[in-house]
Amino acid sequence: MELRNPLFIVGTGRCGSSALHQLLSYHPHLAWLSQLCARFPTHPEVNRLAMLLLDSGLPSEFVRKHVRPSEAYAYWDHHFPGFSEPCRDLVREDVNGQVGQTLRASLSQMLTPQRHRLLIKITGWPRIGFLKAIFPDARFVHVYRDGRAVACSLLERPWWGGWQGPAGWKWGELTAEQHARWVASGKSFTVLAGIQWEILMTAFEQARGNIPAEDWLEISYDELCAYKRDALHKIARFASLEWSEEFDRRVEQFAFVNSDHKWRTQLNESEQRRLTEALRDPLTRLGFAAAP
Repeated sequence: MELRNPLFIVGTGRCGSSALHQLLSYHPHLAWLSQLCARFPTHPEVNRLAMLLLDSGLPSEFVRKHVRPSEAYAYWDHHFPGFSEPCRDLVREDVNGQVGQTLRASLSQMLTPQRHRLLIKITGWPRIGFLKAIFPDARFVHVYRDGRAVACSLLERPWWGGWQGPAGWKWGELTAEQHARWVASGKSFTVLAGIQWEILMTAFEQARGNIPAEDWLEISYDELCAYKRDALHKIARFASLEWSEEFDRRVEQFAFVNSDHKWRTQLNESEQRRLTEALRDPLTRLGFAAAP
């Protein structure tokens, strides 16, 4: 089948994009990448079989116990080595050779007559320029979240690259001003996690400016939690997705859990102040109250 109008969910990571990805995967017209793509990157037909099973009459929850939505980075790395962990954002100029053709051909094999639209989730660097060069008709839903909540969540993850300092992570060098802020904080890991959020949010702002406005939708995690139905209707209209009774039931049953308050309880008062002060400008610019 021809691949048309793929829908990408993008975000910094630890921003609520996984919950939205999970809910949208219940839409009856959306195919999506699963862990099978990572396990069998040269056999997209295996993932297509999973999509067919979802609509075969078997209980969908039975199928989903074995097949779940995934970012499937091993699949992307198979087609473009380095896709998962570049040291900078990927842009249009990084699309060389046959990578665009092979990716489109592979992903199109995952579609089914019923699930004829593709849903993809990518986090970290935006990669919008790279993806838009391959999928000119793609649309992007950007899920964003208070940087203090993102930083607090990163600190809970042993895989976070910031534990090795900026020299050991994948987000590029700090600017002189960012480095000065980090040093002024006593080289706080909390502040460094916040600066990672700032770096990525700046990249998203730049990427947004390089594509048509009608191909980009901003959704805050606060909005998803507080106004779930309205937010999902907005996404459906943006992506030209039909709102079926089946999907309506899934939306009604699904719960977004707002844990943005955790940074206020899990970080000590000193770290709260350091983090808020270090991120005051980007927090204010993005509409978050920069108060301790």
